[in-house]
Amino acid sequence: MQWNENLSVGVDVIDNQHKGIISRINNLLNAMSQGKGKDEVGKVLTFLADYVVKHFNAEEGLMQKYNFSGYSEQQAEHAKFIKDFSLLKNEFETRGVTSTLVLQTQRQLCDWLTNHITNKDKQIGVFIKKCA
Repeated sequence: MQWNENLSVGVDVIDNQHKGIISRINNLLNAMSQGKGKDEVGKVLTFLADYVVKHFNAEEGLMQKYNFSGYSEQQAEHAKFIKDFSLLKNEFETRGVTSTLVLQTQRQLCDWLTNHITNKDKQIGVFIKKCA
């Protein structure tokens, strides 16, 4: 997955955090292509468990600061992602790394990036630019 302007929301702090997430996803995808996905998925899950909470808090803080009307919807989507991601992390902690877990993690993260960022997060960027 490559960072490009289609993924940019136009808010540096959010874009930089998205770049960090993409970097970790790329680590996982590269490891998977080399048959080492099981080695990398634990690292990605551990990193993202903490990082996405910080990222969502930053996004939600900006939405509140600028009184973004879609705040509740975004917050609900963030909560769902954290819940779904927690299930993956719990599976990792209880069953260890499986091929299914590697694929589920990759699928969930790529889907989030391509759908949520390019649709929902872009709305935040457009709104903040109008307000700033």
